[in-house]
Order: sequence, then structure tokens, then C-alpha cells
Amino acid sequence: MTEPAVATSIATQLIHHPYQPPAGFAAPQPGVFKASTVIFPNVAAMRARNWKEKAGYTYGLHGTPTTFTLEERIATLEGGLHTVLVPSGLAAIALTDIALLRAGDEVLIPDNAYNPNKELARHELAGWGITHRFYDPMDANALAASVTPQTKLVWIEPPGSVTMEFPDVPNLVRAARSKGALVALDNTWGAGLAFNPFKLEGEGDDALGVDVSAHALTKYPSGGGDVLMGSATTRDAALHLKLNAAHMRMGWGVGANDAEVVLRALPSLPLRYDAADRAGRALAQWWAQRPEVEQVLHPALAGSPGHEHWQTLCTKAAGLFSIVFDARYSARQVDAFVDALKLFRIGFSWAGPVSLVVPYDLSMMRKQPTWRGALVRFSLGLEAIDDLIADSEQALAALGR
Repeated sequence: MTEPAVATSIATQLIHHPYQPPAGFAAPQPGVFKASTVIFPNVAAMRARNWKEKAGYTYGLHGTPTTFTLEERIATLEGGLHTVLVPSGLAAIALTDIALLRAGDEVLIPDNAYNPNKELARHELAGWGITHRFYDPMDANALAASVTPQTKLVWIEPPGSVTMEFPDVPNLVRAARSKGALVALDNTWGAGLAFNPFKLEGEGDDALGVDVSAHALTKYPSGGGDVLMGSATTRDAALHLKLNAAHMRMGWGVGANDAEVVLRALPSLPLRYDAADRAGRALAQWWAQRPEVEQVLHPALAGSPGHEHWQTLCTKAAGLFSIVFDARYSARQVDAFVDALKLFRIGFSWAGPVSLVVPYDLSMMRKQPTWRGALVRFSLGLEAIDDLIADSEQALAALGR
């Protein structure tokens, strides 16, 4: 039984109904709380609430039980202590830049980084008086020599976007730290499973790690190709407050339904990552035997740039790799091969259930491309590997057309 509502109008009673469900409900998935407005019991509670430490709720943009739960689980996945959620992986990069850089500062970005990270530096950051330089991620000594007193942030991306070079992450971190720069790492490929960005070497408080781990939850954590979300994670409370304050001022929130989808997908993340890893290695090894290919770029394959660094740091790899066709094949022929694929769908992003493929023009992405042939990137979904190999083989006929 519930106490009768004060109002007599049915319209008012439906809004101010006194019933509250009993506490203690438990289910495999957390509840979904949708709110912009948060109701306070009294003025004192409104004034005392602290959303920054997850001690209470003040406004939907600053957190709900659903988003707080997802933040805590992502922090655990990343090996961190504090996480903020943003609407995309690129937003996680932008949040890190905005929170940690000011006019007169400099940011260093790997030459092989995710291109929107570089474009953000070229345009918005440059417009705010923040300079940038691109560095060779495969040369930690050169990075150490490049860091200046103005360098406040160094980005690391293992492996490089599209060309898949795996850098010597611990020594890049040391190179940046030796000059007092903070280090942010794009951990989307590793997904929190291939390696721990906060424990690259050592244990406990003395462990070598990055300062911020940015993650496109769009990829493996969501797993369905139907959500856009990102996160920025740290182990440092003061650094987290900087990120949190910038997050609040930028007004970047995520929808409860999107948070629900990621929460629902997280329990299967290790299984999906391992399945994509096995399939990716199998298809990459198949391509490595093909005469049409100059090189296969997969960190777990011997001969791929930085393989020894991957081997030292990781035991797993994402289901993502690129192949470089022999230079005798024109870009038009390689495009025809991509068009001839039937199971691989042409589309950006990766880590969903459907295998994807995209051809890239390296001359548009790198100052000095290492390879002469056309590059094609594959993202392995959850289809049977034998079917994906058969699809790749039948599409090769299009190269000769």
C-alpha cells in the first residue's frame, strides 16, 4: 500500500505519485537511469552534493548510476582508478588535449597516429596557440631529443593507425618523462587486454605507466558497431580532476542507452577480443604466403615493424592488420579487389561482428611512406575464418582485370 497523493487531479497524481519500488532488486545487468534533472530531497542536500568524487548526483550531465557504473568498469579494464566518458574516441583525445594544454604549450604526436588526432592539432589546437610536432614513434632516442620545456604532452599510439608499427612503448614513456612531459596513450587497439598502459614495467607504485589512457569504446568494448563513445582514464586523482573539470565545462555527456549497450557488451569483451585475435593472425599468415603481397603489417607477425616490441609487451593482438600489395598492382586494381570482396564490407571503424576492409593512400597519410604499393586494412569480425580466407582468395581475381 502507498499513501494517497496530496493532489486530487489525476494529471498531478501521475507526476507526483508516492510509490517507490522496494530496494534490493538484483539482475545480471545494471539498471538504466535516464535523467537531465536530478531531484534533491531538500536544499541542504542540493548544496552538499559532490559529483566530482562520485559521492552523489547533481545533474544528468555529471553522472547517473548507469554512467558511474560504466566509468568504474572501464577504469578496471584499463588498469586505472578514474574514468570519464565522452561521446567518441576522438572526443577522448580532444578532452585530454583541452584539459592539459594551454597557449604556448606544445604537443608531440606520432607520425603514424590516428589522423583526426593530427588534424585536431593542425587546426583547433593551433588556433588556440598550442603548437605541435610529429615524431617518429620507432625512435625513442629521437623523441627524447625532441622534447623541449614547452612540450607538455606526448601522445603514443601502439600500434600506429593503419600502418600498424608497434613502438617501444616503455622507452617512449621514459623519453617523455625525462623532460617532464605528460604521456597520453591511445589504447583502443589494446582494449585494456593486450597490455596494461599503467603497468608497462614493474609493479606497485614504482610501475612505469602513462598518465592518461584514451579509449574509443566505440570499438571492442561496445562490440556491435552501433555505439559511439570514448573514455579517458588515469590513476592520478589531481589529473582526473583536471579532466573532469574540462569535461564539465565542455558539456560532453553520453546517453544512458549507449552506456547500457557498452555495459551489456563488457562481459563478452575478452571472448570477442580473443576470437578476433585468432582470426586476424590466421588471415594475416595466409596473406603472408601470397605472391601478390609485398608485406603484411600485423604486430604479432615476425617481420612486421616493431614485432619485437609487441612481443615484449603483449600476448594478445587485436583482429586488425594491413597488407601492402606489390607495386605492380595499380590503385585501380587494388580498389577492384576490395570491391570484389563479398563478406568483408567497406567501412570505417572496426571491432564489430562484421569484418571490414578499407584501401588507403599512404601518400596522403605519411610524410615519407615506406612502401610503394597500395595498402588495404582488414578488420576481422566474428565470421568463420575459413569463409574469410575463401572470400579473400576469390576477390584476388579482380586484380588482373
